[in-house]
Amino acid sequence: MEAQILFLYLSLLALSLNILFQYIKPRLNRMFQPSLETQAKAAILSRKEVAEFLDSPIVEVVELEEKDEDIYTVSTFDFDPYMTSKADAVNKALDEAIPVGEPLKIHEAMRYAVLAAGKRVRPILCLASCELVGGEENAAMPAACAVEMIHTMSLIKDDLPCMDNDDLRRGKPTTHKAYGEGVAILSGGALLSLAFEHMTTAEITADRMVWAVRELARSIGTRGLVAGQAKDISSEGLELSEVGLEHLEFIHVHKTAVLLETAAVLGAIIGGGSDEEIESVRKFARCIGLLFQVVDDILDETKSSEELGKTAGKDQLLGKLTYPKLMGLEKSKEFVKRLTKDARQHLHGFSTEKVAPLVALTNFIATRNK
Repeated sequence: MEAQILFLYLSLLALSLNILFQYIKPRLNRMFQPSLETQAKAAILSRKEVAEFLDSPIVEVVELEEKDEDIYTVSTFDFDPYMTSKADAVNKALDEAIPVGEPLKIHEAMRYAVLAAGKRVRPILCLASCELVGGEENAAMPAACAVEMIHTMSLIKDDLPCMDNDDLRRGKPTTHKAYGEGVAILSGGALLSLAFEHMTTAEITADRMVWAVRELARSIGTRGLVAGQAKDISSEGLELSEVGLEHLEFIHVHKTAVLLETAAVLGAIIGGGSDEEIESVRKFARCIGLLFQVVDDILDETKSSEELGKTAGKDQLLGKLTYPKLMGLEKSKEFVKRLTKDARQHLHGFSTEKVAPLVALTNFIATRNK
């Protein structure tokens, strides 16, 4: 009898421990999630063939669809209507999120900067990632708007005379040119604050909201966007002999890629994705984040200000580190193709139908002309 009671107690204990483990496992995973610095380092170290790539002869860059065994390459998905529809939905949500009010000049400057004709890649990435893991667009829209607000804030700051000193953004005078430096700085701060306030209107569980807020906050601080910007400023004028690909990648993983990565991760978190799904989305988005910057560097050297809607050739004038400067224009184009393929590979395991928008978005980023 005592043996049976002991067995019963042990069985109940084992069951309780199993339930407890299942409950705390997601929290432990998030608690010990590697920092952005570690993720950036992993992104570099995962490409062990970087040196060989830089030393290898240039190969002809063929179209993305050609000679590629990736099963997600061939798709009948019509991306243009999808992009237009999502962008319209985002623009409507942003318009509603930033009404005209007091202080009038600040709100006008916020709306001027945010509602300018942008591509809305980051919010669309957020929405598509949410739908990828089974979520609904309306659930992720507050986070999508929050990411766009923060992205716009970073552009306002980046354009200031004390930073890149730019006069043109999205085909219009930069915010400080239109409203003055003081109003521009205050409007950027207001957008940063509003981004977090607005994201908390999403109807998700408290645990997921805390997770999302932490991801977004970390991406823009000294372990994210600020770190990349600071490194970028301190690197101006450096000779090529003083830097390497790792140095340049650190700048752009933090300055540019991190917000694209965060947009996708937020969508997957809000959409209810599992830890494994969210990690796949993170790796995918890290690739396209870097891809976005490589293409940006190429366009800065090959397009005019009229074509880009912003000042062309500015990176060269400021002595900034760019991929064409470090590895040459043709090698940079080859790097675009490699990053595009890497990004698509991280989407294996998801259904072809649900992954189609993200594959198309990757190709859009790789082949964009402004």
